[in-house]
Amino acid sequence: MTKNTDQAVHPAFERVRKHRIETLHIDVEEYRHRKTGATHLHLASDNDENVFFVALRTFPMDSTGVAHILEHTALCGSERYPVRDPFFMMIRRSLNTFMNAFTSSDWTAYPFATKNRKDFDNLLSVYLDSVFFSKLDEMDFSQEGHRLEFEDPDDPSTPLVYRGVVYNEMKGAMSAPTAQLWQTLTSHLFPTTTYHYNSGGEPGHITDLRYEDLLRFYRHHYHPSNAIFATFGNIPAIEHHERFESLALSRFDRLEVELPVHDEKRFYAPTRVEQAYAISEGEELSHKTHIVMGWLLGHSFELERNLEAHLLANVLLENSASPLMRALETTDIGHAPSPMLGLEDSNREMTFVCGIEGSEPGRAADLEKLVEETLEQVAREGVSQDRLEAILHQLELHQREITGDQFPYGLQLIMSSISPMVHGGDPVELLDLEPVLANLREKIKDPDYVPNLVRRLLLDNPHRVTLTLRPNDRMDQREQAAVAEALAERKARLSDDEKKAIVDRAAALEARQQRKDDDAILPKVDLSDVPLQLPEPEAREVADFPATLYGQGTNGLVYEQVVLPLPALSDEELLLLPLYTMCLTEVGCGDLDYLAMQDRMSAESGGITAFSIAKGRIDDVQDLSGYLVISGKALARNRDKLTQLLRDIFESARFDEKARIRETVAQIRARREQSVTGSGHALAMGAAAQGLSPGARLAFRLGGLASIKGIKALDDSLKDEKALDDLCDRLAGIHQRVQGQARQFLVVGEDDQLEPMLAALRSTWPKATSIETDRWEVPPVNETVRQAWLTSTQVNFCAKAYSTVPVDHPDAAALTVLGGFLRNGFLHRAIREQGGAYGGGAAQDSVNGTFRFFSYRDPRLLDTLDDFDNALTWLQETEHDPQTLEEAILGVIGQMDKPRSPAGEAKHAFQNRLFGRTPEQQKRFRERVLAVTVDDLKRVASEWLVPEKASAAVISSPQQRETLEAAGLEIHEL
Repeated sequence: MTKNTDQAVHPAFERVRKHRIETLHIDVEEYRHRKTGATHLHLASDNDENVFFVALRTFPMDSTGVAHILEHTALCGSERYPVRDPFFMMIRRSLNTFMNAFTSSDWTAYPFATKNRKDFDNLLSVYLDSVFFSKLDEMDFSQEGHRLEFEDPDDPSTPLVYRGVVYNEMKGAMSAPTAQLWQTLTSHLFPTTTYHYNSGGEPGHITDLRYEDLLRFYRHHYHPSNAIFATFGNIPAIEHHERFESLALSRFDRLEVELPVHDEKRFYAPTRVEQAYAISEGEELSHKTHIVMGWLLGHSFELERNLEAHLLANVLLENSASPLMRALETTDIGHAPSPMLGLEDSNREMTFVCGIEGSEPGRAADLEKLVEETLEQVAREGVSQDRLEAILHQLELHQREITGDQFPYGLQLIMSSISPMVHGGDPVELLDLEPVLANLREKIKDPDYVPNLVRRLLLDNPHRVTLTLRPNDRMDQREQAAVAEALAERKARLSDDEKKAIVDRAAALEARQQRKDDDAILPKVDLSDVPLQLPEPEAREVADFPATLYGQGTNGLVYEQVVLPLPALSDEELLLLPLYTMCLTEVGCGDLDYLAMQDRMSAESGGITAFSIAKGRIDDVQDLSGYLVISGKALARNRDKLTQLLRDIFESARFDEKARIRETVAQIRARREQSVTGSGHALAMGAAAQGLSPGARLAFRLGGLASIKGIKALDDSLKDEKALDDLCDRLAGIHQRVQGQARQFLVVGEDDQLEPMLAALRSTWPKATSIETDRWEVPPVNETVRQAWLTSTQVNFCAKAYSTVPVDHPDAAALTVLGGFLRNGFLHRAIREQGGAYGGGAAQDSVNGTFRFFSYRDPRLLDTLDDFDNALTWLQETEHDPQTLEEAILGVIGQMDKPRSPAGEAKHAFQNRLFGRTPEQQKRFRERVLAVTVDDLKRVASEWLVPEKASAAVISSPQQRETLEAAGLEIHEL
């Protein structure tokens, strides 16, 4: 299929314009639906990963989470597909590369992506019906939003409690201080517009939302006249239009949708606000205050203003050499720069934020003085031309890079253009930055340009809020007590008939959740639609030099990695490995201090990172090998500079800048502490699996809960000058050991770049082939753990883990399919729908030879651990539909075939080769997956997943200590 060039336009649509963007290899086509006024942005590309996206402008004027709950509920059944859960059912019946829905502050979107045309058509029909003809059953509202139940749903003598998926999701989300920080700041910066409110919902307000409010919001907002359609890929626009018209749009007329869209009323003087956030009772209060300053700027959708604001944010905060970032990193007002740093441009009006964390109440004036003095200095002295050119270089690189390793590339382009479309701006301008960058290059030649920006946008802008968010160790307890007291009072007022109604509603909801819908009405792909083994990108080996080259369509970028076997490390050195890899690209190099080095990296590359990777053999997870990787990217014109930059870092990184290393430790600590509520399920799984293989133990110690505890202890110890000296010496010692390792190189770029890059490598690394490698070894491990980690959280994260097999074992394929089979058939219903958690599932980790169950933002604890066991009973005792097995197999194949960016594909293929994951082994695994039977699932479960042998770990709050101790879990304080 070819991309749309000048095909005829569907009669229901008019073409507004067409614009070619050479740097992105796309034609941007904009259309308008004649009858309803719906907008369609089509990004025509040769890419066969087609993306669909429909967004509705949603402007909630309260914090009940109505837009968020509607996003969930709309996907629970529609006119054409009146089944209970078409969204999750389609995930299982699809080869999608992405399926989700988002609630932003002022829009709600429903996107998907797939490489299979049949799958695209299937998903499009379900998505359009779900959005425009949703059933919105009241039962689904109570399941997804909120409901009142007795703690034991059929026992009115137990306390009343609130339940609901979004209710628990937002309890988890708003447990994070960073989420509270952002929401509180924006509520004060925007006192009168939709951004004042939490579009996701505040738990204390979610329970105020009525079903009738949801219906009213749906009828008002979910109409094509209020919709923006966007597509990307090689399906021509006219084919999309035929489907849009026949499946949805022909049934609507134009509607004037009244939305409360206006600019915020401006302040005439800065304001200060102080509020509290909850930490665990008895937890230390010192050094836990956040102080941030936020300014309201101009319209995000006016491109020149937008890029000026980005330029200014980068001047001030891009890296440690930037003046404001340097001031925040080196001040004693707080521990580290705030995670709330930089420009937020997704709302109608932009905000600029900077601040500090790890401070104390009462230091707001000190922060204001520091920031104002720094801004005054920039306004007075200006910024060097070289620095400004480096920032524009970064903007150009960012625009050119084809991403897609985490998120489909086409969806990223659509997401970047949706904000101007929602607010009345021009998406084409935002996608085609070349003319605006050229204009900015002219403007920065004026030495007064940036100083004037600093004054106009920040120093002379009175619409500023300084927020102090201080810890309170009684707040959570008081809040929970207030909710419990209110519910107790409410229960006391209930008549017997009202109690019976609550019990009956809970029973009806459970019966509905247990009901098996006829899924035959949903379209599907099947195993006959699964492609044969996908080809790996072709590697080119060099006979006399340790380099592997990949020619890929990288749109004018080059990628280079230096790859070294990890040297033998003591246990103490091993625990410092994540700090070493972080510091390696953050410290000075040779004659350059870290500030000059940051400037050099910004001017010559798109960023340099270092990281370690470790995996077991394909036939033995106990035999671990590991590598250190120094990785960089650059525009092709800077390819030689990139090679030299990597060599200089490897040869000359210096660990004598003690203050810099001290700052880096503090910043790592701050980020790791904040990671718990966002990735608690992964941390809980890591803790449960830690005793089952060396790789799992290493991940737990270097990146899991143990590492969070370890970085806190290290940070506290560095108040002693001698401890800091010792740390710097140890990091330098690790680097010296790394320098003694043999090295190999990965090069990725367009074909005409490979030979010049290889020549640069040969001249820059002349001794690369003559080094003996010191072998790194990790002892085997096999032990059971039962742990509970306590921290400040309103929800729980639960996990169980079992020792299983490596990837090339014949049972690995069945165990991998089993994860999806248990999730689809039992865990989703038991943990999410009935238990109220935001998510739950199971998965085989064949890299580390473990099978892991998990729940995410879960109101329950021990009941969830029981449900992990109940899933295994269900597997053995239930008669299973062949369709359920096919869906689980499709899910595994879909994950295996997920597309990556051109550079990501090459890096992934290289790493597979590094660890013995050959194309032959991958083909063998794929064939085994496709051959799995239900009997295989039952056999591997009974052999490997014996509940008595399970390891378990949970992350919970200190209030659950007694319950967890009684369950025999070993308590750890985080």
